[in-house]
Amino acid sequence: MNPAERLQADYDGLGLSTGPHPVALLRPALRAEGIVPAANLARHRHDSFLTIAGLVICRQRPGTAKGHLFISLEDETGIANAFVPSKTFERHRLVITQERFLTIHGRLQRVDDVISVYALRLEPLRYDAAELQTVSHDFR
Repeated sequence: MNPAERLQADYDGLGLSTGPHPVALLRPALRAEGIVPAANLARHRHDSFLTIAGLVICRQRPGTAKGHLFISLEDETGIANAFVPSKTFERHRLVITQERFLTIHGRLQRVDDVISVYALRLEPLRYDAAELQTVSHDFR
């Protein structure tokens, strides 16, 4: 089996991978596109525009957040958090709620040593193993 097939078999049998993170298989292409790994976000300046991508591990849309959404994306280097304002959520609702892997374009926010990405545009992260059955933890 090739690496993608092994990964698919892991998720089919265990619901997780015992090998490389799914995004690790995409990193060469992501690097070529300038997509920033989670571990490198701290190297960027506040308010700089950048793109992150990864496996959605959590979506939170608390009732007290006035329609805003918080997303946690995981890649092979760690977790990146994104803030999605309510208008952006409404514009990209189907992508946000249906896709397992996302690409988020936005502005880096650094407030009190907390780093997140203010999402301006979201799109599916195309992944060859489209049938990979991952599960995110969604809170509404």
